[in-house]
Amino acid sequence: MNIKAFIETQWNEIRKTVGDGTAISALSGGVDSSACTVLAHRALGDKLKVIFIDDGLMREGEPADVRAVFAKLGIKVEVVEVADEFFAALAGHLDPEEKRKSFRQAFYSVFGREVLRRGARFLVQGTIKADIIETKGGVKTQHNILEQIGIDPEKGFGFKVVEPLKELFKPDVRLVAKALGLPEKTYARMPFPGPGLMTRVLGEVTPERVAVVRKATRIVEAGIRELKPFQAFAVLLADKGTGIEDGKRKFGDIIIIRSVESRDAMTAKPTPIPWDILMKMSRRMVKEIPSVTRVAYELTPKPPATIEYI
Repeated sequence: MNIKAFIETQWNEIRKTVGDGTAISALSGGVDSSACTVLAHRALGDKLKVIFIDDGLMREGEPADVRAVFAKLGIKVEVVEVADEFFAALAGHLDPEEKRKSFRQAFYSVFGREVLRRGARFLVQGTIKADIIETKGGVKTQHNILEQIGIDPEKGFGFKVVEPLKELFKPDVRLVAKALGLPEKTYARMPFPGPGLMTRVLGEVTPERVAVVRKATRIVEAGIRELKPFQAFAVLLADKGTGIEDGKRKFGDIIIIRSVESRDAMTAKPTPIPWDILMKMSRRMVKEIPSVTRVAYELTPKPPATIEYI
């Protein structure tokens, strides 16, 4: 793939599509949306407004970190606080597919409102090829897929979608991000799902349960960093496990550690994590997250499992 030619082609396509209008970029901080945002900003300049939706489902410190990265690139990021809306949309949902669809509806409703508020007509988003293949194939519903499954975003939400990266898999997206000048901590970053920590909470998604998996995720990412896996994270199960506290029985949260090796996220195999690293992460979780009584490591490849739990 000729990265320079791809970038120039997309600049021209974005300018042609948006024309004299304005656009909003949906930035989450992951490599896909980050590459897409810089690509669109270079093409449109001040005609692009960059929005980070703080939905309450991000990793610890994410909004401030993303804003700082893009400030160094001369790109202003506006953070919109909408956590209450997302938790309200997810309340009561237990089925994984319903949770993904509820997130998608909330996501595009918020962006539809922000696009309208700014007089824009286009939403630029970091959809990549794997998102389209998995959604159309029925593997899972990716939140950023609309037109490809027959949903008209203009009719439903009031904007047209621009997807400059939709023909690329993750490795090529990383090369584009690097060529655009994004820092290594962004272009080499582990994938993070658009619906955020919601995909790692089995059962009902509440602020309290997300806070547990957020702390556990921080411990996993720190503990496994030296191994540089393709993706590693923590999952909170819906049920409780028996533990012991002060000599008495206690029912607490069960955390699953998930780490995989992959190239394009279409297939994956579990990371062979050394025992001492697993034990260190387990001890930290039980000590630092009082509600946790059990920690386990998952060994299932993709397929038959998906990488994420939901």
